[in-house]
Amino acid sequence: MFPFWGNPCYGSEPISHKTSLERKLKFLIWMRDDLESKLAGLNASIDTIRQQIGRSDSPT
Repeated sequence: MFPFWGNPCYGSEPISHKTSLERKLKFLIWMRDDLESKLAGLNASIDTIRQQIGRSDSPT
C-alpha cells in the first residue's frame, strides 16, 4: 500500500515494526484531516450554490 515504508532506500537503519505502524498511523491521520478540510470546502460551495439557486427561483 505504501511502498516507501520499510524500504531500505529511504532509511539507513531498520526501524521496529511498532515505529513503522506509528508512522503509518500519523500519515493516515494527516491524510484524513486533509480530506476533511477539502470536504468542508466542498460542502460550503454546495451550500452557496444551493442558496444562489434558491434566490434566483424566488420572485423579486
